[in-house]
Amino acid sequence: MTGRLQTRVTRTVAAALAACSFAAPAAGQDPPSPAAGPPPIELTLNRMVDFALESSFRIQQVNLSIERTRLRLRAQRARLKSRVDLELRAPTLREQSEPRFDPQIGATRTFRENSQRYQGELSIRQPVVLFGYPTNGTISLNNRVHRFEEEDATGDIRTEYFNEYFVRYTQPLFQPNELKNDIEGAELDLEDSELDFYADVVDLIDEASSAYFDLFRTAYQQQIRSTHVARLEQALRVAQERAAADSSAALEVDQVNVELANAREQLQQSLNRFRLETAVLRTEFNLPQDADVTLQPVIELDPVPIDVERATEFALELTPRLRRLDIQLRESEIRVENTKGRGGVQVDFSVSYGTEKRDAVFGGLWQDTDNSFSLDLEANIPIWDWGERSARIQASEVGVRQTRLRIDQARLDIRTDIENEVRNVDEFQSRALTMQETLTLASSISQQSLERYEAGELSVLDLLQSVRREFDTANTSLETYLGWRRALLRLQELTFYDFERGMPLLDRYGIDFEATEPQ
Repeated sequence: MTGRLQTRVTRTVAAALAACSFAAPAAGQDPPSPAAGPPPIELTLNRMVDFALESSFRIQQVNLSIERTRLRLRAQRARLKSRVDLELRAPTLREQSEPRFDPQIGATRTFRENSQRYQGELSIRQPVVLFGYPTNGTISLNNRVHRFEEEDATGDIRTEYFNEYFVRYTQPLFQPNELKNDIEGAELDLEDSELDFYADVVDLIDEASSAYFDLFRTAYQQQIRSTHVARLEQALRVAQERAAADSSAALEVDQVNVELANAREQLQQSLNRFRLETAVLRTEFNLPQDADVTLQPVIELDPVPIDVERATEFALELTPRLRRLDIQLRESEIRVENTKGRGGVQVDFSVSYGTEKRDAVFGGLWQDTDNSFSLDLEANIPIWDWGERSARIQASEVGVRQTRLRIDQARLDIRTDIENEVRNVDEFQSRALTMQETLTLASSISQQSLERYEAGELSVLDLLQSVRREFDTANTSLETYLGWRRALLRLQELTFYDFERGMPLLDRYGIDFEATEPQ
């Protein structure tokens, strides 16, 4: 082969490799057509996550759950404020006979009652809160008015009016503070819903990132196969020129043609796979259906130093796992408190003071009124219950101990998981860097083999083996890179922290609640 021919072929190979290198145009992108249409979606990791967060039905469901728990909390907090009630009994009619004891004769007689009662009671109740702490007591202002009309046995009708104003204070003693516990329980439910929101957001980010890197693999494999086809096409041209100069080299053309046909088929399969995967993504993440999806698969392998202790600290502070267990612990403690209040000593204290008047004329109810006063102290003291209350309390306390054990176990699990995942990241990172260097070496060897085959210093089988080795090395390098990426994603999910950008994951994507805290 002449020197000019060798130089021309070498330059052609270099130009083809430059055009089909691993920094090739975006996968799935067709040449622009004259017809105007929606601009293609240039898919990146951030844009993929944005699509997922904007259209996720799961995030919408969690947002509704947060709204529901916020409204429940608002309802519980409203119990701390004044409440106005009007109770009416209008009318209460009685026309019946019933046995009653007659003290005048010392025996039971049958009395017939024919009466009408109209009664109304207006109450303004206010829970007693001392220094911001609900006491479970209630103070109320009350006004009670009724009209009573009764017909006696002789047919005479007796009419009576009654009016009463009074202030009443009631206080349960030795009983759970239900109002405080209900409000705290609603606050814990709201916080738990918010933690669910954060966890679901991170899960969705992980799912979107995994889907992106699955598509990244297909797009990058397409570029690897394009480069492989370009290598074989250059080898075919060299083989054809060698066969034209020497008929004994005709078999080499067939051998290269077989390899090239297989490589082109693999490239076509890769193109079809990319179209199918983008169709699935359109449905799963609600991407625009009429826009083309393109992806520029560029390997960015910048070493990420990760300290195990810092990663563990992020996992303990940023993730909701321990806080959820803390919420469960507090809920268990509230259940213990409520359990102790059932079946134990219960005392209800009530005191009232006011003014009242009973008169046959409605207009006389506000004249010459009488003071009224009442004091009640009711106690329920259980004597023997065969250990029922004690067993219930012990069962509730066991639940508290179980939750504390789960917290201790969770701390150990978190530390172990972080240590293992950091080790995985370091290992994949080292392997990926090594494979990048190996791929550079394999590409150089493949280029040199083509030049030596062109010069007649290498057999076609050795050339094809060198090209296959470059192809296999590129695929292995891709898999180690994706392994490193997925290890980073797992660590990101375990810590809620983006180590590449050095910031919390939720801050990176600007995740926050739109609704405001209920007052």
